[in-house]
Amino acid sequence: MMEINELDNILKATLADFRLSRGEKQALSKLLDQFDVDDRQLAVFRNRAFAAAREELIDPDSRAIVDWLEGIVKALQPAPSRQAVPAEAYFSPADDCPGKLVRLLNGASKQLDICVFTITDDRIAEAILDAHRRRVAVRVIADNDKANDRGSDVDRLERAGIPVRLDRTECHMHHKFALFDASALVTGSYNWTRSAAKYNEENFIVSHDARLVRTFSAEFARLWNALA
Repeated sequence: MMEINELDNILKATLADFRLSRGEKQALSKLLDQFDVDDRQLAVFRNRAFAAAREELIDPDSRAIVDWLEGIVKALQPAPSRQAVPAEAYFSPADDCPGKLVRLLNGASKQLDICVFTITDDRIAEAILDAHRRRVAVRVIADNDKANDRGSDVDRLERAGIPVRLDRTECHMHHKFALFDASALVTGSYNWTRSAAKYNEENFIVSHDARLVRTFSAEFARLWNALA
């Protein structure tokens, strides 16, 4: 871990000419990466930078301006989520991929947007139907070629009253992602099929990253409207 005195020496060197050159900025970034600095340590380092700036000032009013700037910088820092959940990766057939999907489906309370190439795993289909019965707003996008395959559950979901839209173009709607209550995302190669669970080398990740959730939500909305 980088010691405070090491940082102070770096700050003094960059402060010598009252400018942070591109080379100095790159060197500082490289050093921070080298020591794998976390958010808490970065906050400490920012404080040291403001302290170094104050030492160079003589006018008390100028020091007050630096105090103000430091307060503004802190106020504009994104607040860390106390409920942040790390992303998870699942691999079939070793991991219980259908079990994880079922748990996510069972945990949904408001909205499920499912965009997958095909659904033939009855365990997953039943969990989708259960969500629909709980009055969760479920929408499904799938590919028309696979929807008509033997064992496909897409038609059964539609008959149960779940809104379904199919890609009927010559190309395939080959996505495999789902959004749970607009807060969790599942995406990867994993097809929602028994074969994927038992035989295929597949994967998916579960992420709660708000930016990714928004991006995939926008793509779902685009496809949903395009396939109307």
